[in-house]
Amino acid sequence: MVHLHSSIKPNHTYRWLDHTDVDTIYETPNTALASFAIDDALATAVSKGASPAAARLWAHDNTIVLGIPDARLPNISAGVKHLNEHGFQVIVRNSGGLAVALDDGVLNISLVLPDAKHVSIDDGYHMMVKVVKNMFADVTDAIEAYEIVGSYCPGDYDLSIQGRKFSGISQRRIRNAVAVQIYLDIFGDSLKRAALIRDFYNIALSDAPTTFTYPAIDPRVMASLNELLNIHLTIADVKKRAEDTLSQMGTVTTLQQNNAFERQIFEKRYAQMCQRNADILAMQD
Repeated sequence: MVHLHSSIKPNHTYRWLDHTDVDTIYETPNTALASFAIDDALATAVSKGASPAAARLWAHDNTIVLGIPDARLPNISAGVKHLNEHGFQVIVRNSGGLAVALDDGVLNISLVLPDAKHVSIDDGYHMMVKVVKNMFADVTDAIEAYEIVGSYCPGDYDLSIQGRKFSGISQRRIRNAVAVQIYLDIFGDSLKRAALIRDFYNIALSDAPTTFTYPAIDPRVMASLNELLNIHLTIADVKKRAEDTLSQMGTVTTLQQNNAFERQIFEKRYAQMCQRNADILAMQD
């Protein structure tokens, strides 16, 4: 059983939204841009009491998601070109953090919760750490949360086993709701992903001085859960583990439909995301 801060009530009804296999969201192509826009729409609706807490699963193939600081790299255009040449599309999300790699071996989970004004930033991170530990409690008790130096998108709540990172957590707060977002590296070539982002930074920095300190990536500190646990997990396996864990915390409903208010917010946020990305790339031409 997950024991959480009292503001994160265990009797939440979690609206289960599985967007891992859908082609569109509100008739919009299901890209990473759409994913960040729908999380904003859900958070806005949850904040206003128009929707219950939500658990959303999402995945995107061959996408590098940059953070806002990455958009200020001195030679970002060359870095983006390098990623494109390796078959990856690139977007800049509407929050902090740094570059992460998504592909068919990476599952993302967003937990969108109300009453954010009474939930500290640390509470949000601790909640997700406990959720992930419970998800894999039958196969390991070795998951730890601390910054893995040399990883991409490093942070105090990197999740690792024996010093090798398989997951990172971020938060997006809108009004009185919080979306706690996590990526889980389930399978695939973690060394290749990390090397790709390492090379992106080397090219985009071009040895130019910056006021922001970007990570010096060591691919050897990154790994997939399958590699770390010596088991064979699929995305479907991990989705089931997430659903079972959330069922311990409250009620999980498979209600999928979205409402008109959410759609309106989604369309607005999606347009903003597209324009922001177009502006950032245009500035680099």
